[in-house]
Amino acid sequence: MKTQTSYTQIIEDFAAIFSNCRNQKLPLSLFLGMCFNLIIAPVVYAATGEQFSRTQAWALGLLGLVTLSLSIYLFFVMFVPEKF
Repeated sequence: MKTQTSYTQIIEDFAAIFSNCRNQKLPLSLFLGMCFNLIIAPVVYAATGEQFSRTQAWALGLLGLVTLSLSIYLFFVMFVPEKF
């Protein structure tokens, strides 16, 4: 019985977190961007033949993600301006 109660409490906690995330999208976007960069940074580090340090690869990955997200945002602003 105790495990059922703890599972219910965990599900309620996750539901509360996700309901708060709907109102605050910036922290969630930053978190997902950093998680995605955990995949991008090692690829950049490996592709440069270890000429960059890990910090530089991390920064270059973040720069690429920001550039990509800005270009997608600007694309939508240009072609669907009435939503903004």
